[in-house]
Amino acid sequence: MQDLKISKRKPSYPINEKLHRYLSKYNRNIKIPIFYEDLLRFQGSIVVYDKDEKDTLWIRVYYNEFEREEIESALKKVYTIFHSDGNENILPFLSVDAIDFCTFGNSKPFRIKIRNILNDNSTYFYVKIADASRIYGLELEHMLSPYNLNFLVYKNTLIEEHIVGIPGDEFIKNMLPNCTKSEKSQIAKEFVKFNERCMIRLLGDMRSYNYVIVPTHDFDKVVYKIRAIDFDQQSYEGKFNIYRPQFFKENFKMVELVSNNIQKLSIDQYKTEERSILVKRLKSFYNRVNRLIACIEEDDISKKSHVDLLKMTIFEYTHDVNFKKSKNMGEILKYSLEFLTRNYENVNPLELD
Repeated sequence: MQDLKISKRKPSYPINEKLHRYLSKYNRNIKIPIFYEDLLRFQGSIVVYDKDEKDTLWIRVYYNEFEREEIESALKKVYTIFHSDGNENILPFLSVDAIDFCTFGNSKPFRIKIRNILNDNSTYFYVKIADASRIYGLELEHMLSPYNLNFLVYKNTLIEEHIVGIPGDEFIKNMLPNCTKSEKSQIAKEFVKFNERCMIRLLGDMRSYNYVIVPTHDFDKVVYKIRAIDFDQQSYEGKFNIYRPQFFKENFKMVELVSNNIQKLSIDQYKTEERSILVKRLKSFYNRVNRLIACIEEDDISKKSHVDLLKMTIFEYTHDVNFKKSKNMGEILKYSLEFLTRNYENVNPLELD
């Protein structure tokens, strides 16, 4: 499988005024007591290793005593805003167990581990630079995928929830070989649907370490779902195949799984099912999606060369002249969703069985 090359170090795009108003309308834009830059004031760090003593590419940072108290207090308040509408009664029972920093990738996030000292339960959230294209990706995931997402934005800082699951690369290497035939068939079906969803909404770079596998135990089996966890490459790249996970070499085992377990007729069925379900989600969020697309249309979140390449590639696939006339990524996305709606609005997945 030929490896796809993506742009190195995608720039971070600032949030414009229209997007700020959108985020405020839907309670995403909330004042918080700490900024991303505050966490950069760490005094030192140590490498974080996994259970097999491999470098995780995260470092655990520490601060001088005065700043540590201030930062930990602010992070605990962020947790209460994020999870309990700012109720500070729980603050005495919270502990900041770890602040980790990742230098790998575009977003350079901080990962915060908060523990409830009464019952020893812990949870994570991330502090990142508020990149407009990432926020568009988070909002589209919230509306067009089966999953809701919780995040907050304040000025140039993004607070993002942790998405629980098994990293795709780890699952493919260590767990997929031990799955039963019926489980492999079910995972293959989910990958087909995931591939289709990413392509339609223009979410790029879904290599195996940028999504997670979520196992759910039913009464007689384990059901596997696939969730994206990285949204930096929303509507940025010009190569159409970057929005199709099947073309990354890291996903070769998943593609092989599909070809070995699902017939072409079933693949087409699952694609049609996913498209018709996407149309139903679009209808459910009709006004909100339109407001978000209007923000993207007035925003600059990619290079002109990327826009020109992508719109002509999609035009060759669809023969829809609207793509050819598109001036930016927002218009390409709008016409993609309109094309989807025209062609799959009245499809009933039950009739495909």
